[in-house]
Amino acid sequence: MKLDSEHLEILAVIVEKGGLTEGADVLGKSQPSVSRSMALLEERIGLPLFEPGRRPLRPTELGASLARLGAKIRSANQEASLLVQRFRQGLAGRLRVGGSPIFMDGVVATMVAEFQGRHSDVQIDQSYGYLDQLETGLRNGGLDVAILPLHPAQVPLDMEFTPLLPGNNVIACRAGHPLTRRKAITLADIEPYAWIAPPANSPLYRDLQRALKSIGQEEFRVNFSGGTLASMQSVLAGSDALTVLPYSVVFLSRRTVPLEVLPLKIDHPDRQLGFLTVTDRQGPPAVRQFTGFLAAEFQRLQARIEHEQKLTLRRG
Repeated sequence: MKLDSEHLEILAVIVEKGGLTEGADVLGKSQPSVSRSMALLEERIGLPLFEPGRRPLRPTELGASLARLGAKIRSANQEASLLVQRFRQGLAGRLRVGGSPIFMDGVVATMVAEFQGRHSDVQIDQSYGYLDQLETGLRNGGLDVAILPLHPAQVPLDMEFTPLLPGNNVIACRAGHPLTRRKAITLADIEPYAWIAPPANSPLYRDLQRALKSIGQEEFRVNFSGGTLASMQSVLAGSDALTVLPYSVVFLSRRTVPLEVLPLKIDHPDRQLGFLTVTDRQGPPAVRQFTGFLAAEFQRLQARIEHEQKLTLRRG
């Protein structure tokens, strides 16, 4: 025997509220409509749902048991409706995000934590990659959004790029490094020190080569390479080695790792960090929530960086 789940939900409300009229009001239905639904349910099961002649209505033992099941069905339906609503609003669901490792670990990870603190029902699956891998992931549907530094000429024709933060590479070292005590730094000053190199296939490695070439040091000694950001930071903080990192990464890393920036201007590529999506592809609604949140967070980060730089210039 199959029973109409809506009839069971109506029964649950009637029993909870103690009458047909009261139940109809809660359900937004007319009293005759509710009464007909109960008559159909009784006809279907062949047994009474309410004790005759009792006011307020009192369910039979079977009626009370069916009402308890109806209450569970009603609760599940309400939960399902809420889930659909939250998914449509981008407050729930799964989001697949890929990005360049240094920026994802050094900048975006803290923002992801903040985002999930506000939207705990959004599951974020993160992966790493550079432009080629991220393009492929976006095109084949494996990624919903990619976060990486790009030059405008690198943006694929079938994709949209939203800039978030201007590129700005710096030479970083541990706090208290001998070079931080110098007022002016020359090529001869940095020549004795070894360098920490990012992975050889990363854009940041090419940035390191370009930066050192721009200050006249085409030949440089590498004593650690290919590690994650965390390992690079550990080696940097525990040695006198130098490295090139995005200023935003150093800025946020200083909360946990004692790093400083050398006052030596270097060339950095004309790129901006931003998020890349496929044009005209409607991803999960959570993409809009996430990218909107990132845009606001990066705007605040840029304001903090500019404020610190102004303070540094005043001290200088």
